[in-house]
Amino acid sequence: MTEIAQFYNDFQPAHYDIYIEIDRKTKKINGTTKITGIATSTNIAIHQKNLKVSLVEVNGKQSKFEIDTASEALRLTVDKPGEIEIKIDYETKLTDSMMGIYPSYYEVDGVKKQIIGTQFETNFARQAFPCIDEPEAKATFDLALKYDEHPGELTLANMPENHVKAGVHYFDTTVRMSTYLVAFAFGDLQGKYAETKSGVKIGVFATKAHKANELDFGLDIAKRSIEFYEDFYETPYPLPHSWQLALPDFSAGAMENWGLVTYREAYLTLDPDNTSLDMKQLVATVIAHELAHQWFGDLVTMKWWDDLWLNESFANMMEYVAIDALEPDWGIWETFQAAEVPAALQRDATEGVQSVHVQVENPAEIDALFDGAIVYAKGARMLVMVRALIGDTALRAGLKDYFEEHQYGNATGADLWKALGKASGIDVLKIINSWLEQPGYPVVTAKVVDDNIVLSQKQFFIGEGHDEGRQWQIPLNSNYEEVPTIMSKNEVTIAGYQHLREQKGEPLRINVGNSSHFIIRYDDTLLNDILQDVTEFDSITQLQILQDLRLLAEGNQVSYETIVPLLGKFADSKYALVNTSLYSVARNLRKFAAPHTPEEQNLKMLYVKLSAHQVERLGWIQKTNESVDDQLTRPYVVGAAIYGDNETAVAQAHKLFTANQTQLSGLQADVRAAVLINEVKSFGSHELFEKLLAEYRQSADGSYKADICGALTSTKDLVILRELVDKFEDSETIKPQDLRAWFAGVLSNDEGEQLAWDWIRNDWQWLEATVGGDMEFTTFITVIARVLRTEKRLFEFKDFFEPKLEVPGLTREIKMDTSVIESRVKLIAEQGESVNKAIKEAL
Repeated sequence: MTEIAQFYNDFQPAHYDIYIEIDRKTKKINGTTKITGIATSTNIAIHQKNLKVSLVEVNGKQSKFEIDTASEALRLTVDKPGEIEIKIDYETKLTDSMMGIYPSYYEVDGVKKQIIGTQFETNFARQAFPCIDEPEAKATFDLALKYDEHPGELTLANMPENHVKAGVHYFDTTVRMSTYLVAFAFGDLQGKYAETKSGVKIGVFATKAHKANELDFGLDIAKRSIEFYEDFYETPYPLPHSWQLALPDFSAGAMENWGLVTYREAYLTLDPDNTSLDMKQLVATVIAHELAHQWFGDLVTMKWWDDLWLNESFANMMEYVAIDALEPDWGIWETFQAAEVPAALQRDATEGVQSVHVQVENPAEIDALFDGAIVYAKGARMLVMVRALIGDTALRAGLKDYFEEHQYGNATGADLWKALGKASGIDVLKIINSWLEQPGYPVVTAKVVDDNIVLSQKQFFIGEGHDEGRQWQIPLNSNYEEVPTIMSKNEVTIAGYQHLREQKGEPLRINVGNSSHFIIRYDDTLLNDILQDVTEFDSITQLQILQDLRLLAEGNQVSYETIVPLLGKFADSKYALVNTSLYSVARNLRKFAAPHTPEEQNLKMLYVKLSAHQVERLGWIQKTNESVDDQLTRPYVVGAAIYGDNETAVAQAHKLFTANQTQLSGLQADVRAAVLINEVKSFGSHELFEKLLAEYRQSADGSYKADICGALTSTKDLVILRELVDKFEDSETIKPQDLRAWFAGVLSNDEGEQLAWDWIRNDWQWLEATVGGDMEFTTFITVIARVLRTEKRLFEFKDFFEPKLEVPGLTREIKMDTSVIESRVKLIAEQGESVNKAIKEAL
């Protein structure tokens, strides 16, 4: 493995003068970069990638240089250590990889257009200009930008534009920042503006393919988020403006460039009159996440990529803190429980998973660190745990000190724990360390032995796992105060269960509020006590019971057979959170039912039984002043009814489709996916396929496009499925940024599985060339592992991916996903017969 030689050790930039000239027609870039800084050695290296360097001057004198392609470096020798100025002339090209400086393609009224944007995280600034492309190498930047400009085009950057001369746009000097946060964009854009109470100018920008009112929601959330953070952090937003830009082609979800945040269109723009509540919540949390980074990540930046989690976990927690304050009626923390928590628990139970804090040396491994379920979801859980432990007063005081001490500089995780520990008087590091530095989490077994409550901890695995005897400092959060606050040993005994039970008058529960990162396995005595009146508990407790039982079944510690009879208890719940968990369990039952078998038919009948009363209660059309829970529940139950081929639901969905067939985008957003899926599955034709595909190409509404993708990939028509797979490499139809969703849809369709599986194996090189530099590239393997479930597929997976085990950045993913498929195959073999029997008996 090649270790990263950190170039910053030999040359510390202080300021960059960057001139970039771009010709969109030829895709050529000409640039000149001047870097002023301190050389601590006579041999220095500057990052570059695919730059054709024509001239290097040091202190005004031409200098010899060497291009080291393997290290992505320009190497040169200076006369002596000290302050120097390096000038580099170069040329390069716009990329089509959504990294570096690249074009985004779109259409307006059938006319093809493009805008230019940037994506420099993690280490792609070096593709745009020579630099020390490391987070610790903070400097100020002067940007001058020239391009083949047309009248009416907008030019955006981190800082305000101060003048234009001879077609060159000059921008104010930035504050001290890392190279990966530099950003600019230009093109035929529209914008809307607002101003915060403190005078920060807020702007939201998108192409003119969008209606003007699609910018309003994002503008409102951005403005109020900045105002909230200024108050919560007690630290002013440090730049004059905060621009939010929707890019038609964007590899990640969004990127926190300081002052010019970039987004996928679906995560910034939305139709205010017809977008489902869950989509509004998603867009709001993405915006709040990126704006949390303007302080935590941008103002204070991780020293090196091993502390990436520090940026992402913190922003992931703060997006919920912010939106809960801005939209309290949404109950956004329930979304955290429904989405982030199960994602973290599922991924973190797999042998070989990374810890939250992980060492990284090889440059190719940096992007592989962006494991969403760990760095984002688990890390956020750790911080939620810390917040619950120290309280908001100490959290805010600690953050204020942290920002003051490290602003415009770099910090490590230890610096944050030090600040929070000082503010709270609690040794935060001691408690949190066991969660951050080791992978996985414990299952706490709770049982009654000789009238004592015995609690024990052991690492939980789904599939085979190597037990290394890990221990955690576990905040138990029990409703019995006799249970210790922190469990630091392998086993704890609490005497006198019967007396405690009578005294408390309620069942023993552990991890009340589900804020700590572990699951509980209650023995029959304790579990039956809880289940007796389980629907009387709050929604989080009900979710937790279902969630923990599902995970224990996945880990083969209990059988799904015992869970199936419980599902009916929760079927009529008015809590969206409970319905989310109920249908998560139901979805997991599908793996036991082979396609086109009586077992699959029984499972469909179970779906109909679980959803029937709720569909009748809620109907397909929203009612006036409907509750948040009802709005969020409807998509689950109508989707379940359609999956189950409920004749009444099929007819109702078809009726809605027919009534709206001249403007399908106008279908009520929260049922639109189910209506379109139903139409494609039950009434599909090649004519409908062409109609929906044309709508997909023409629409700029990300939510509607996702619904079309879900519908078309659900077809049972092999001819259409083959045509869809043929479109995978047609970027005019399916943009590379959206390909994973289409691939996943076809792969998880029993009729399309073979087609999609053959495609990715045959065209892996094309996929790698197209999205291989993307931090989400490895998730194509994750998607495969979520679907494959037979011995034959396991053999094929190993046969294809094991030769790629030595590819940096793929190793961990391949090993983990092999384990995921192996455990699923084994689970189906061991539990399949009994589970299908239980499903039949539940009808």
